Amino acid sequence: MNSEISFPTIVSTIKGQKSVTKAMILAAGIGSRLKPWTDSHPKALAVVNGKSLLQRNIEYLQQFGIKEVVVNVHHFAEQVVDAVAKNNGWGSNITISDETGQLLETGGGLLKAAPFLQDMNPIVLMNVDILTELNLEAMIGYHQEKKPLATLATTNRETSRYFLFDAGNNLCGWRNVNTGEQRTAQSLKGVENQKAFSGIHIVEPRLFSLIKQQGKFSMVDVYLDLMNNHTIKSFDHSETRFIDVGKPDSISKAEVMFPS
Repeated sequence: MNSEISFPTIVSTIKGQKSVTKAMILAAGIGSRLKPWTDSHPKALAVVNGKSLLQRNIEYLQQFGIKEVVVNVHHFAEQVVDAVAKNNGWGSNITISDETGQLLETGGGLLKAAPFLQDMNPIVLMNVDILTELNLEAMIGYHQEKKPLATLATTNRETSRYFLFDAGNNLCGWRNVNTGEQRTAQSLKGVENQKAFSGIHIVEPRLFSLIKQQGKFSMVDVYLDLMNNHTIKSFDHSETRFIDVGKPDSISKAEVMFPS
């Protein structure tokens, strides 16, 4: 028996407007780093200066004309669905991808939502718990110019896990500096730049046919599997404001960085 809750598609119609690019906001996670808030709420509804993370990222996408958005749900899913319905999608067309039966991580979540995202245009994929002033128009322009399978937003900040890129700005590996775990491309010849991933991707719809994983899996594994035969680029935005709102103390930092 299917244990998933049957959620309706929630649509806020914007007459006369149609997005060229669709987006997916990954909002299904447990948010264990954001306890105690996530003991009774989804991390997507954590509030920064009077607006939830979900609202802020829907409005962020709107700045670049993106109003067709898929939001996946799992942890306290009904609260997310109710918030979207109550606020009429904050002016965007919102489709709910239901993961209440199983949390699928970033890759599995994207693959499950594929029927909502099949299009000729690139797809913006982003984590709900990041806030940024990244110029998404510039990133999309770079992606369209270089024509990779995917483009990953990155910065030079310090982290424990890095994507590795070669001299041509192509993905060639991944490294966990805490554990020493590392995966590199066959083509890597000693030239690498390590970058911190910002949780924003632009992917081509043809990616869906190339994904071999099933069920619960990460997009990191997808990219590392495909990097030997497909181009995956970095788009550096180190000069723009960015914060991962993953811990309680990051809420107060975000409120200073994003006052309105």
